[in-house]
Amino acid sequence: MSDSASSVAEAQPLKAEEREGPPAPQKKQGGCRAGSGLSRLSHWRTAAFFLSLFLCLAIVFAFSFIIPCPVRAVSLRTWNRTFADAGAYNFLAIMDVNRDKVMDVVFAYKDSTGSLNTTCSDKNLSSPCVVLAAASGTNGSPLWERPLEAELRWAQCGVEGLGGLDTAGCLVSHSSFLTAVDQHRGQVLWTVPGPPGLDLQLPVLTAPDLDGDAVQDVVLIGVTQNMTKAIILSGKTGSGMGAEVVLEQEAVSGHLLHTTERGAPYVLLQTGSGVQGYALRTIAAQAEEGSETRLKTDSQWEAKAGPGGRVPVDRSSSVRYLTKAAQRSGVPHLLVVTAEHTRMIHGQSLETQWTVNASGVLSEPSFGYFSRDSRDETPDVVIEADVGHGMKKVLILDGSSGAVLWEETMVHRAGSPRPASVNTLSYNSVFVFWGAAARGNGTSASPKERFMYMLHPSQPDALLEKSSTPDPIAAFKAALFEKGRHACLVLLTGPEGQGAAGEVTLAKRKLKDDVPESRVLWLRGGGGPSRDQEVRDFFNNLRFKQDH
Repeated sequence: MSDSASSVAEAQPLKAEEREGPPAPQKKQGGCRAGSGLSRLSHWRTAAFFLSLFLCLAIVFAFSFIIPCPVRAVSLRTWNRTFADAGAYNFLAIMDVNRDKVMDVVFAYKDSTGSLNTTCSDKNLSSPCVVLAAASGTNGSPLWERPLEAELRWAQCGVEGLGGLDTAGCLVSHSSFLTAVDQHRGQVLWTVPGPPGLDLQLPVLTAPDLDGDAVQDVVLIGVTQNMTKAIILSGKTGSGMGAEVVLEQEAVSGHLLHTTERGAPYVLLQTGSGVQGYALRTIAAQAEEGSETRLKTDSQWEAKAGPGGRVPVDRSSSVRYLTKAAQRSGVPHLLVVTAEHTRMIHGQSLETQWTVNASGVLSEPSFGYFSRDSRDETPDVVIEADVGHGMKKVLILDGSSGAVLWEETMVHRAGSPRPASVNTLSYNSVFVFWGAAARGNGTSASPKERFMYMLHPSQPDALLEKSSTPDPIAAFKAALFEKGRHACLVLLTGPEGQGAAGEVTLAKRKLKDDVPESRVLWLRGGGGPSRDQEVRDFFNNLRFKQDH
């Protein structure tokens, strides 16, 4: 065979029947049955896939259309409640009572019948009585009311451990009783007689569990004519724990609880010789031996202790106000206001951070953020100082250095609330204060008119001025009612005098709603009418956030 023939033969292989050798074996019928089994398995997989898809779609459909989603509470921008013949008390607390993620208002008034038709006689109380009440932050509707024996001495909400609940409650001092109330439902948790002859004062102090019942306990400070005492109550039942402890042979003017960075709680007292610290562990041991075992002391503080275990925090006389300046991290600093100066003290080392000469401070200082620096550890301080002739100076001091960041002289109106602030997303605050602007001759437009002012650090030469209610203000709060929005002002007004009879009004209004109704007041010659709308637009565009 030629080479060309061979090439053709290789290119065209033999057909099956022309090949040499035995015939190829036939496929068995079992191979067909195996292929059929695989086919059936594929069908089952397909069916399972579509069944799963159907179930998923059914679940999505149910949650989207059949099962209703939670309805978001719709907050009214403004609401008010009026009580025709009642009395107002200096008490307001802002918290989420009904857990709808909108803050609510807890307040107290004096009346014979509450909004929910609960009368004093229903609870076998003399009429009128104290009504502790909660109003919805969304629309002002009553959430609960609790009649109590009159008169109200003081009330404080947010007290942990009352009644053994996992949430905080309100402790009320009224008539001759102490009553713990569940702040979410308004139910009485316990009522005990107050200690006779002892004038208990705010704030209520909470201590770690001292009696082993896994519930925080309550420490109260009271004064008589010539001494100051501490008493400890079970947070769960209100029963007394041990004996009264004498702290000072004089009546102190204020107190607070301060916990050091080592976790040691100290009771700080405003005495005639300055601020003195007392280890809560020592107080508990004197009240009831063995109850102090769960409390700590701080070696750094104890090294400074003098006679009787007193730790000198500040040696100034005539201390008027003592409060804490919360830090972004670490223990709070201590702000001490005397008749002559205002001083910031480090919360652990007790070293003076700064001192500012400011006499005649009119009210307890408040805090906010005037600077834009988000790294600031200490909030800035707002004080109002009496400068004579019916005038006051509003000062904002740098929390880190005491430097004056902003100041303005205004007409002082007696009975005005202390300054407040609401924080914004830009790491600073809107400041709210009260009074009347001086107009050329050092007087306001009307000798009785009172105004509310709003200030933002980005517009330091402009104030928003709004005429306020002529009624006496019993209590005032500025707070963020919803996360990221709805910063509000809450006012409780009524006849002058605690519990005096007359018309009482509780009102909430959105802070931004005051902007179009406010006059832009330019300071130190800055700006002018042509920029008024620019300032209003700036306030309208602000976004708010919770306290730092």
